[in-house]
Amino acid sequence: MRNAVPPSNELWVCHLGNVPYSDGVAIQETLHERRHGGELPDVLLLLEHPPVYTRGRRSGAQDLPLPEDFYRAKGIDVASTDRGGKLTYHGPGQLVGYPIVGVDDVGRHLRTIEDAIVAALGEFAIGARSRHDEGIDYTGVWVGDRKIASIGVHVSRGVATHGFAVNVDNDLQPFAWVVACGLPDVQMTSIAAELGAATAPGVACFRKEIAYRFCEAHGRRQRLVAPTRLGIATSNARSGAPAGAEPIKSRSTDLLEAALV
Repeated sequence: MRNAVPPSNELWVCHLGNVPYSDGVAIQETLHERRHGGELPDVLLLLEHPPVYTRGRRSGAQDLPLPEDFYRAKGIDVASTDRGGKLTYHGPGQLVGYPIVGVDDVGRHLRTIEDAIVAALGEFAIGARSRHDEGIDYTGVWVGDRKIASIGVHVSRGVATHGFAVNVDNDLQPFAWVVACGLPDVQMTSIAAELGAATAPGVACFRKEIAYRFCEAHGRRQRLVAPTRLGIATSNARSGAPAGAEPIKSRSTDLLEAALV
């Protein structure tokens, strides 16, 4: 018998380490079902991915101008996904956050994520901002005209999956091989690029700050939980394989989408 859902003022935060993208999707789908079924409170997963380009539902062939064999020769996988938005890159040194949370207003959900990231970056003396009022392709967080964080979500049956990616100290070169975020002239940046590698926080340090700021922005008390508390086997925490769970197919009904990267 599963434990009862804790008080709604809690937001569970779970650190998963380095997780292959396909496993991260499977975990989200499983937790989505449990959150929708009332078995879990809102959850924030924090992790990194091996190198991968992900194509959102608004992404087109023009976003990958080179043959996929070129990217795979560079050690970068290519994956399609059901989140809103266009194409982005994930890789080691980039902090990815997947909030599996109840949502009744997609726009407010996006703005709250942006606010949390801006607040977290501010703790490291990086003045960041939202540009959502400039159009859907500018969703995310920017430092001047440089993009430091991407956001892309999928909302089904009132529960969100996918989320945000903040460039901490990852390699930025892979962004130059594609049309990132649907913006041909976008300049990507990172915490390390803004502060200098010698003084910039690493992923582990920034992860703590974003967890705090995310919970603060949602008016929730943070509760750190182990992967096993979410049904993710400890022995598989690095690969992200759900314990004894089959991936749940995405549903196209009752779907709200927000745009993003």
